[in-house]
This record gives sequence, structure tokens and C-alpha cells, in this order.
Amino acid sequence: MLTPDTKPDLLDRLFSDLDLSTGAVAAVSGGSDSTALLLLLKDHLDRTAPAARLLAVTVDHGLRPDSASEARLVQRFCVERGIAHRILSWRGDKPTTGLPAAAREARYRLLAEAADAEGIKLILTGHTADDQAETVLMRQARDDDGRGLAGMAPATLHDWRTWIVRPLLGTRRAVLREILRARDISWIEDPTNIDIRFERPRVRAKLGQGDGERRIAEALARSEQAALERLDIGRRAATLIDAFADRPVPGLIRLDRGFAAHQDGEAALYALRILLAAVGGMSFLADEARCVALLSRLRSAPLCATLSRTVVDARRTGIFLRRENRNLPAALPPSNNQLWDNRRRITLKDGPGGLVIAPLGSAAARQASVSEDVPQSVARAALAAEPALWRGAERLDFTGGDTGPQAISMVPVVAPFARFLPSFDLAPAVAVAALVGAPLPPAPPFHGHDGERGWAKA
Repeated sequence: MLTPDTKPDLLDRLFSDLDLSTGAVAAVSGGSDSTALLLLLKDHLDRTAPAARLLAVTVDHGLRPDSASEARLVQRFCVERGIAHRILSWRGDKPTTGLPAAAREARYRLLAEAADAEGIKLILTGHTADDQAETVLMRQARDDDGRGLAGMAPATLHDWRTWIVRPLLGTRRAVLREILRARDISWIEDPTNIDIRFERPRVRAKLGQGDGERRIAEALARSEQAALERLDIGRRAATLIDAFADRPVPGLIRLDRGFAAHQDGEAALYALRILLAAVGGMSFLADEARCVALLSRLRSAPLCATLSRTVVDARRTGIFLRRENRNLPAALPPSNNQLWDNRRRITLKDGPGGLVIAPLGSAAARQASVSEDVPQSVARAALAAEPALWRGAERLDFTGGDTGPQAISMVPVVAPFARFLPSFDLAPAVAVAALVGAPLPPAPPFHGHDGERGWAKA
């Protein structure tokens, strides 16, 4: 067990590799983990970068009667220590199902908005090794396909622009509480953490009994091994995407026939799952078992199949992937930072002015000029499902770029990672971004990254 006397070593281990040049937003609920994070981070900045900006943010989810008063307690705590603080509230109707996931999404959105408003590129959260073990055990209970057993990533890119870092993932909660007690600092106990109506508190309660310490140690070891495996297969999948895939027209991915028969079948399967999700605009990778069967069929014969909203059209000239022409978004006015069909990010630089975004459609696609080295019917079917900007029946712009006077852009995104990109998956995300014409993600906020696929150091 660490003692307060070892705190300088703990600070070096937690924060020395982080690029804090733009400052940091610390997510602080008032619980022991986030309170310790805030104090340790302030100690580190006072010692190494006293001019760096530190902003503590408390998100009031409005789910408990005491949440507002608890947020004010955190604010008072920060004021007493000269730490800038903001309280942000999750407003609007709350879902009756999936509440923890919805609260998490709202929390990260509000934190990212606060960071963006201050020009800060980094958010720190207080997730601990105990949280990591709980996450792994929950995913294991759901028969996770293996990727999820890596647990929470040390860093996650939110909305393709703001890094969320979890520096305490290697630190036990008991260590943090020991440090707080040594400084005579109390913390808020959230009753939700022991509410067994929710999955995590149920797992946490079981880990507090009997062989809980052994189970935690096993879960953390499993997480570490799964993370290494996920990094490795991601790099191998990225190599295959670079080598075998190209984009003949917007919305159409062509794989060389040799992709399906590649000797690294595990990486080919992983790459296929990612590509199907990206083309279909899906937030989750394509089903593994169905992709195993699909990849087997692709090795032996031509076929046309649909999986994850993606049409897979295997021909002599290549394996073509395109968004199916069903369940496309209805015509709607553009809104800023909107994800259209989860495949394009809409950015407004001016008001929509009566404009709408709608699929190009087959009639307009038939008039488009397409490459002669791909089947014309395949290329035009892909173009028909791509977004276009319209005013009434008049088409103003097609498939991305700035629209001149309207100042609206429709930029490709990497669908399964558009909202959350774990650092485990950085290599394949970069490969797909280059393939579909999406901007590359910002480099992780760690000193010494090499700017290449080795970014996955995070």
C-alpha cells in the first residue's frame, strides 16, 4: 500500500507523461476518486507547470435531490484552494431505460463543451483500477467478444477532437482514500454507488466479499492482456486496410480480392468488421460470427449480401462495400456538429437558410461522372446514398466540402469511432480515416508519441 510519503513518486507516475500545455479539465463529482485526482493534479501542476490552467467541472445530472447541493460543496472546496470551477447541469427529459449510459454520454458532452470553451484539449477523469476491474467483470458476464475485456482505455477521443484521459486506472481506490485521510479531507458518498438496481453497484458489492481481491487481480491481469491483444490486432488490421482498400467514389470502398484470402485471417476479419461499420454508419462493429461466415464465402465465390447496413458486392474486379439504400435519413435542415447517418459531420458556418440535407438519390446519381474502372451500377448505387445539400428541388452541393455561400461542410467520419475512439483502436481508425477522406484524429496527449501508428502508446 502506498503512503502519503510516496506521493511525489505517484505524481510522476500519474501525470509526467501527459502534455498539459493547454491545461486540463478535471471531472470532479466530489467522490473520493475525483477529489483525489483534482488534488494530485493540482500538486503536480504547482510543482511542474504553475502557469498551466486547471478547471474543475462538476456535472449535476439532476437525478437525485441532493445533487445540486453536492455540486455547490465541490465548488466551495475548489474556491478554498484557488481552483477554477464550473457547475454544468444535464437538462431536459431523462430516459426511463439505459439511464447510466445516457448520463455518461451527457457528462462527456458537457465536459467537452467546457474544455472547448476554455481552449483546453484535455479532460481527466478519476476512474481507478477498481472501476477497471468492475468494467471487465461486467463485460465478461455479457459474453463479450474479447475487445471489451480490455476495459476502459487509458485515453479516449471524444467527438474526434477532445482527449479524455484516465490517469488513475493503475491506482487502487484505497490508496487514494489513504492520501485524502492523511490530509484530513472528506468526500461525498454517492448513494447511487450502492444502489443494486444498477449493474456496477451489484458487481462492486460482490467484490467486497470473500475472494473479491483475487477476482480484482485476475480481472486487471485479463484487462492488461486483452489491451495488448487489441492494440496488436488493430495495427495488423490497419496494415491490411492500407494495403487492400481504396475509395473509387465517395461512399464506395473497394477491397482487392486478395484481402479475403490473406494469411492473417484474424486481422482480415477485424478489418472487415470495422469497414462494414464505417460504410454502414454503425456505432458498433459488425457481428463477429456473421463476419466469419461472410469472409469464408468471399474467399470462394461472387456474392451480394447485406450486413450492418452495408451491401457487400463481391465481383471479379473486387469486393465492393456501400451503404444500402434503405432507412436513410429523411430530408432535414442541417444543424451544427450533426452526424448525418453517422457517416458525415455537418458543420455550419452560417444559418441553414431554408436548406436541407437529403440523400443524393438514384436520379441525380445517374447523372454523376464516375470512374470507368469500377462497375457503373455499383458506383451510382453508392453515390445515391451519399448526402447532398438541397434548396427545394435544387441541388446545391454533393458529398462534402464547403458549399460556397452557404458555408456548410459535410465531412466524412469513421462511424464506429466518431463519438468515442479508445486509444486501443487508434491505428485502424487512422487507416479508415485516410481511406474515407476524414480528417486524421489529433495526436494523443502524451509526450514522445511518434506521430505514426505507434500513437497507440496511449
